[in-house]
Amino acid sequence: MDIFSTLQEEKTKLSQAEGRIAEILLTDFEFAVNASIIELAGKADVSPPTVTRFCRRLGCESFSDFKVQLARTAYVGMRYLKPEPKSREPADVAQDIVTKAQNALFLLHRNLDLAAIEQATERLASADMIYAFGSGGNSSMIASELQNRLFRLGLRVTASADHSMQLMMAAAAKPTDVLIGSSFSGRNAELVRSFTLAREQKVATIALTQSGSPVARAADITVPVDLPEGNNIYRPTSTRIAYLALVDIIASLVAYHVQPQATVTLRRIKQQLVAHRDGDDRQLLGD
Repeated sequence: MDIFSTLQEEKTKLSQAEGRIAEILLTDFEFAVNASIIELAGKADVSPPTVTRFCRRLGCESFSDFKVQLARTAYVGMRYLKPEPKSREPADVAQDIVTKAQNALFLLHRNLDLAAIEQATERLASADMIYAFGSGGNSSMIASELQNRLFRLGLRVTASADHSMQLMMAAAAKPTDVLIGSSFSGRNAELVRSFTLAREQKVATIALTQSGSPVARAADITVPVDLPEGNNIYRPTSTRIAYLALVDIIASLVAYHVQPQATVTLRRIKQQLVAHRDGDDRQLLGD
């Protein structure tokens, strides 16, 4: 049960007294979580039976059940109950987005595990086949970006955002292949399953994820990305900017490992773009 979703649905049906209780929940949630029925009734200037009726209107069996549901709501995250106030002015929003992106890149750079990156790079450069896994809105994008960056170097790589397909690919992989997976939270149980299966078959696994997470523990090599999230729930996560930069770092190092092969492949791609799309060599390589 989500107390606040139910409250929104029942808002128009509340009496004036119940409305005062609801206002306390919305404006002073910490008090409501810790208050007794007497304290909550007193602050709302209602009787304890009114508080009980209010609790039942929200689908709770009693005030005690109501407090349990409130505690669960608090566990989800206070920032979703009282979003950080931000300016809606375009200039302020633009500054906020760019500043947070810059900060994410700075923190990534400062905390890069260069040894892990070098290990990952060497495995990718020597792989017969690379499987890039990720799911959800962010990690599926990172998997696709890994494919986008590595195929142009002449490497064999495929990306998947489908859990069942990932499991089948992991089962089909060979010891000369590499499985690289992205998980921003590090709690993708399906990716853990694919990593575990691959490792049982002596297939190297690389994780781009939070250090110490289940995904990190399931991989042979972990390149950690540990960045704090802000309280603005409306701003897209800046962590994905850091992941994109990490992919570029890895891809660039892989390119240097396979430089002769990469140079030939990149030139062939560029030649076709110049001949059939661009007309000259000034445009980006396939982006």
